Amino acid sequence: MDVIAREVILARRPANRQDFGGFEIVERAVPSVRAGHVLVESTALSIDPSMIPRLTADTYAPKFAIGDVIESRAVGRVIETADERLTVGDWVLHSGGWRDRAVVDAATASLIEPTDAVPPETWLGVLGAPGLTAFVGLAVAEFRSDDVLWVSGAAGAVGSAVVQLAKSRGAGTVIGSAGGADKCRYLTDVVGVDAAIDYRAGDLVSAVRSATDGLDVYFDNIGGSHLEAALATMNVGGRIVSCGMIETYGTRGPAAPRNLTEIITRRLSMTGMLVTDHLEMRAAFLAEAVPLVESGRLASETTRFSGLESVADGFASLLSGDGKLGKTVIDLT
Repeated sequence: MDVIAREVILARRPANRQDFGGFEIVERAVPSVRAGHVLVESTALSIDPSMIPRLTADTYAPKFAIGDVIESRAVGRVIETADERLTVGDWVLHSGGWRDRAVVDAATASLIEPTDAVPPETWLGVLGAPGLTAFVGLAVAEFRSDDVLWVSGAAGAVGSAVVQLAKSRGAGTVIGSAGGADKCRYLTDVVGVDAAIDYRAGDLVSAVRSATDGLDVYFDNIGGSHLEAALATMNVGGRIVSCGMIETYGTRGPAAPRNLTEIITRRLSMTGMLVTDHLEMRAAFLAEAVPLVESGRLASETTRFSGLESVADGFASLLSGDGKLGKTVIDLT
């Protein structure tokens, strides 16, 4: 008897930035588990901001193909194995996409060991690609503990990890920005910023200048108006590391920044980074991050959407930011 998987495919391209109605759920027979592969029953699927532009265009990865399952990371348990490295019942992080059951190459599945204190979806967030992105970004920025650091999107999966890793290393001044008073309280009370900026409350440049005399490092998750404000408030010789620009995803082009000449005036360096270029740093990252997570010094907030039917709502939350903290996942339990 065939094993059936429910999968989310892209049926059509979005018509605009807010259109996430092009997904469909289909049922397909799961292929047989051939040598070197395992069948995984997923418990949580990842939703990432970097997936949004891939709905319409090639980025550093090809755009999603019409009719194909949406590619993503997931966590789950092995329910059938044809590889000696993994046994039935093992928990794994894998790239089987938006489906409840996936046959994956065992060599590409990472064994994880969740506990009551560290649930499986932690490997989609602070112990997964978002946490590693934060770790790599701080290295690319050549961050030092005496730097004044601003992190945009600081209530998100990557941003909150950046703040906490920096503070765990003894950082003196870390500023975080997010949308709304509740998120700003989360930044101060849980994430541990020294100053929280509500970007919806007023002029960003004035807010940054009120919090500090100048920035040494800006960790950019937002782009657009936030990058413009950072350029206006950087110290001479400051460093910008650009991880994401969600403000402009799904648009025809950015209205900001309009002050790129500040790169010259202030002798700034700006570096774009992709975590996939630095996977050799994963072991060093886990050596630092796992003890912090286990001790509670690296918080891992998760915003959950229930079932495959909720993927459009999960995507929309990435753009609006409403009700979202930390990592966004689709819960299949």
